[in-house]
Amino acid sequence: MISKILDEDTISFIAEESDDLLTIRRLIKNGDKIVGETTRVLKQEKEYSRPDKGERIKIRLAIEVEKVSLDDVLDRIRVGGSITESNNDAVPHGSHHSFIVKIDQPFNLVKKKWTQIEKKIATKKQHGITFVLVAIDTGDCGIGRLKGTHLYLLPNIYSGASGKRYKSNFKIEKFFDDVVKVLSTIVQKDDTVIIFGPGETRKKFGNFLSNGTLGQKIQIKVVEGVDSGGEDGIHIFTKSDSMKEIMSDSKLAKVSKIIDQIMFLANKTSKKFSMGLAETRKANEFGAIESLVFSEKAIQDYDEQEVIDFLNDVESKGGELFSVDSSTDVGLRVSGLGGIIALLRFPVGG
Repeated sequence: MISKILDEDTISFIAEESDDLLTIRRLIKNGDKIVGETTRVLKQEKEYSRPDKGERIKIRLAIEVEKVSLDDVLDRIRVGGSITESNNDAVPHGSHHSFIVKIDQPFNLVKKKWTQIEKKIATKKQHGITFVLVAIDTGDCGIGRLKGTHLYLLPNIYSGASGKRYKSNFKIEKFFDDVVKVLSTIVQKDDTVIIFGPGETRKKFGNFLSNGTLGQKIQIKVVEGVDSGGEDGIHIFTKSDSMKEIMSDSKLAKVSKIIDQIMFLANKTSKKFSMGLAETRKANEFGAIESLVFSEKAIQDYDEQEVIDFLNDVESKGGELFSVDSSTDVGLRVSGLGGIIALLRFPVGG
């Protein structure tokens, strides 16, 4: 997430990934003001125009927030309110408008007074490491882009190699070229490319890339221990010990370790963890939460604003928060455990 303090009342934002939208949702409240570009349908008043037909135009406006909610499972935030300012005279002040906050869309958030925890959330440095995962075999290749805990998968690439390659004219370099063409569309400067899969193909492809094939500054790591290619290989890697080792500083690895710790404590019948909103809320009353992980299930199953206020209170008491979604196994595991889990500093409850 990119954020910049403009003045005492205003901070600008650009969401770069799904996690950022959830962070921004934690900041927007009724009575705040959203300023940004949006579209609005203006009724045509030409002599021969249809009365029900309008023209959709781009405008820059400010709305006073009256209602805010996550929409379409964290893909965007819908903010409804009354227009207080606009750069088009045809847009009446006081009329209602819905402003949609999406990834890569800049906007300003204006508050009468930013609280200390709100400023901390708004300016906190996010986990910025991005990994490009390549699960390659002679037959196919899966590619995924992992940022935070969100995994974006591309369609599998197939080599066309036959089962008996020694009888065919199959050339592995041609397959590698096809994979590189796809990688060049998603790999960015300073990304880390992690290559894995069965046999020797992963090593050959690692050497192929190390010759500067992608033409930009990237880090390349070849990993053993994941013997599947394609999309299946990507999913196996994201829940493997290899992932936790090679991506130990990543948000996904940290969340995965928290889940493993909670499962260990559960088997030991320890009380230094909580599952579900009720248990975790009780732990928070004592300031006991060290790390909390939540998925979209928590937002869907309970009152959204109630959960948002609870999360902010946890962070104000020193708890570290992590959000996950269903694109990875860790997100599915958290949802299966009630949508909210937490490691505690000390046991709570009888």
